[in-house]
Parts: sequence; C-alpha cells; structure tokens
Amino acid sequence: MTAAQELRSLQHLIDSVPNIVDYLCGNQKSALTPFLTLLQPSPQVLPEFTNWRDEQRSWWESVGLSDQSFHMVNLWVRGRDAVRLLESLGVNSFKTFGPGKAKQFVACAPSGHIIGDAILYCIEPETMLLVGADMTMNWIKYNAVTGGFAVAIEEDPLFALNPSGQRTVYRFEIEGPNATPLLETLIGGPIPEIKFFNFVELPIAGRPVWVMRHSMTGSPGFELSGPWEDRETVLDALLEAGKRFGLRRLGPLAYFTNALESGWFAAPLPAIYTGEELRPYREWLPATSAEATRALGGSFYSPNIEDYYVTPYELGYERMIKFDHEFVGRPALEQLRERPRRRKVTLVWNTDDVLALMRAALFDDGTPAKYLDLPVAQYAVWKYDQVRNVRGETIGISQWTGYLATERRVVSLGLVQEADATPGTEVVVVWGESDGGERSQPWIERHRPFEVRATVAPVPLSRVAQEYWAQVKGRR
Repeated sequence: MTAAQELRSLQHLIDSVPNIVDYLCGNQKSALTPFLTLLQPSPQVLPEFTNWRDEQRSWWESVGLSDQSFHMVNLWVRGRDAVRLLESLGVNSFKTFGPGKAKQFVACAPSGHIIGDAILYCIEPETMLLVGADMTMNWIKYNAVTGGFAVAIEEDPLFALNPSGQRTVYRFEIEGPNATPLLETLIGGPIPEIKFFNFVELPIAGRPVWVMRHSMTGSPGFELSGPWEDRETVLDALLEAGKRFGLRRLGPLAYFTNALESGWFAAPLPAIYTGEELRPYREWLPATSAEATRALGGSFYSPNIEDYYVTPYELGYERMIKFDHEFVGRPALEQLRERPRRRKVTLVWNTDDVLALMRAALFDDGTPAKYLDLPVAQYAVWKYDQVRNVRGETIGISQWTGYLATERRVVSLGLVQEADATPGTEVVVVWGESDGGERSQPWIERHRPFEVRATVAPVPLSRVAQEYWAQVKGRR
C-alpha cells in the first residue's frame, strides 16, 4: 500500500506534506505514460496506424479518423435538477440549451480560477452527458452528492479503469477536407444543416448515429457517437467508405497533438488546493484521486500552488462567460474581467535551437539536456515551462509541447503577459525540470536547463484553422 492509499483524503495529504507543489512534482512522469496508459488495455487503438506524421497530415490533406471511445470519462446526469446543477457550476449560459445542443462546459473555483472543462451534451430535457477528464467530473459529482439536487449520476470511467470492459457510448471524430464527402457517402445523401456544437441523428450502416458539427483541429469535421454495441458496425462502415477518400486512422501519438492545432489549453492545474470554501471538497476527494496522483512538472517552479492556477479569461473563454445566472466563481470573475491578464499564444520554437537541444540531450558529453520526445513532449499532466522575454524576465508559461508535421515545427502553447503577446515577438522557453530531474527519478534523467528561442504566433497557428474558426464564429 502506498503512502497516498494510507491517507484518507486530498486534504489529509496536503496537511501531511511540507509542500503540495513538491509532492505533485515528485509523482510519476513520462512523455508517453499520460497518454498511452489512458488507452490501455484497449487493443483497438494502436500508438500508430501508419505513422504519426502521415496521420497528422490527414487533418489537412484528406480525412483523419480519431477513436475517442476509450480515454475520456462519460458522466451521465439525469433528473429534474440536471440543468440546475450544471448551471450552478458552469460559467456558460443555459438559456437556449436543449436537446440536440452541446457546449464546452467550463467550471471555476470560488476564486475564479479554472477547475476544468468538458463537452456537455443535452440528450433529452432531463438527460445530460459530460465527456472529459476525471478532475472535472469529480467536481460535478461532489456537488451533485452534497448540494441537494434531484439528480442521478452514472459514471462511465475511461476504458483502462472500467471493470465492465465496455463503455456506454462510442465516439469517433472525422476531420479534414474529405470529411464532408465521406459522411455524405455514409448517409447516402446531403448532410442536413447542422450548426456548430449541435447534433442530429442520422443513419450509418443501419444504425442511428448522433452526428455533431465539431472540430478538434480547426479543420472541417464531425463527431459521430452512439450506443456502444453499434461501435464495430459503424467503424467498419467508416473504414470501408474511407478508402476512396484517403482516410487515415489516428493513433494516440498523432491524436494528442491536436491541441497544438486548435490551441486548446488541455491541462491546467485545477484550482482546488487552497481556499477554505473548498476544504470540504478536498476532504471528500480521496488521496488516490487524480488530483493527488497526477504529476506537476516543467521548468517553472513556485512553492505557492496558486501560481499555477489560470483563469478562463487567460484561456480565451471570455465569450463563454455569461453573467445571466448565479454560479460558483461569478463574483471573482466579475472582478477579474477588468484586470490585466496573460494571453494565450502559440510559441513556434526555433528549429536551430531544437536541433541543438537534441544534440545536447543525446550526443554531447557532460550533463545532458532533457530529451525532447516527439511528437508529444508533455511528461507531466500539468507541465509548466518557464517563458522569458529577451531581457531574461519571466513573462509566462509554456505547456503542451510537440511537433506538427503540418507546420514542420516544434510548437507549444503559452500564456504570456499582454505586452509580449504580439505575434512576431521573440521569447525564450526554458526546457527541463526546475530541479534538473532530481524529484523525477527514475522517470526523467538528470539534466541541465536548456534555453530555446521561440516566436509568438496566433492561436490557432494554422491559417486554415483561423479561417475555419472565423466562419464558425460568424454563423453563431
């Protein structure tokens, strides 16, 4: 039994260690562990189906098929208070929300900092489905249990932790210039008008399928989902019809780079470790929860856990925040909206410096640099690398580093001070762990910090994605 298993709760853990930042930094790290373990023991999803460069390019050149059936939590919320529960937690408006609609649900702590997000589907007036990371679902479950809401909760854990060996629903994503003709072939005719984040039921291979207008990368796309028992039939139809459209199946090596294409800040640290208002929640969370066992890492370090918190404004979620209802964090967000904030940007790494980093990690004598694993170099679920300006001042953080074959560049997502957020601005990303890997043994080698020049670019980076999202916003 581990030390965490002997503890009763996350709060008990926090009270028992000198510093929760150092504790989280010492949890297991690996470039592949956070991703491949999410998909095991699923033999249906290979790390690569062709190769990850080919699979990445399919988003822009043909059509890519992502199997999202295994690595996310499905949380069903049913009952007359289903909307009231989610409305009390989400920054989003629910005024026009109803069956056939979905949205990116964003939940904040009382401080106005992010706890997490998820995709929320309204299946029926009193039946909601949330899909996303377990940390967001934990917050919803806690409030459902303790808040006196008339709801029933059914959790469908990610496949690797699911004792039943199956899910309640399957989920596929098809994206790319050939996504539309592929779907038209499957349904045997033109696609009806579907607004972004809306879904309709259409027949594929004789099975009813929820088809949602959606995109993970900024390329035209659709999400297809339905009852688990229909998964193989729908998948076979996709693969057969996809042959004439250059369809590529995406393994996790390519799939987990899609956040770099779209600019989605996938893994902010949930802002739950401080604040007396959240003490009951921390006492409810077990010490074996994701909030206690996932790893914090990167070259940025502060002994104050609150320095890792982010707000929805920093992540570009202003348009989602609606003050037309009461929700957790509303007073803080009303104050924060007028204050200076960091801006989300894409950081395009200097290729010469990347090559020098590779040499320093693999070939030079002496203490190496930390290896840059490709195509995803996340290492910790919550990875925060330090970003400096040309004067050497810390101006923000870099997260979710990887390589895009579509751009032929190593890039990362950043939050930087507004004065340094203009595209074309030169910055420096410090690559490595803040302690040189000392707390991360044996998962990461001891190493020296390595400075990589980077150029600030828009979010999303791709011009195709920029044009697509502009069209989507114009139709709302």
